Order: sequence, then structure tokens, then C-alpha cells
Amino acid sequence: MSKRIHVVPHGDGWATRREGASRVGSTHDTQAGAAAAARGTAVRERGEVIIHRPDGRIRAADSYG
Repeated sequence: MSKRIHVVPHGDGWATRREGASRVGSTHDTQAGAAAAARGTAVRERGEVIIHRPDGRIRAADSYG
């Protein structure tokens, strides 16, 4: 399983999705909430968080390994 977690737009809010996964891991009202959840998982698993803009482009990426 990939250790890259993407924070992506999802409906009216935001979601976390592992790279290569077809379904989202969790949904959130705000980008900050989704980023915090992704960061917590990435720290535990020594992974990477990739935060996207509303248009899908990458805004930021951080590694926790």
C-alpha cells in the first residue's frame, strides 16, 4: 500500500486518498481538516502528504519519514 496520501477536493468538501486507491479514506469540511488527518497518518506511517488546490494542481508536499 502506498505511503503517499493526497488531500483532494471531494464534493463540497475535501478528502484524503491514498495514491492508487479508488475510494477516499476520509472526508472533511475543510482543506485544513483533511490535511491534518493526512498529516497524522503520514507521521505514523512515515509517509508523504500531497495537498492539491481546488482545481487539482499540487499546492504542497511534505514528507514525514
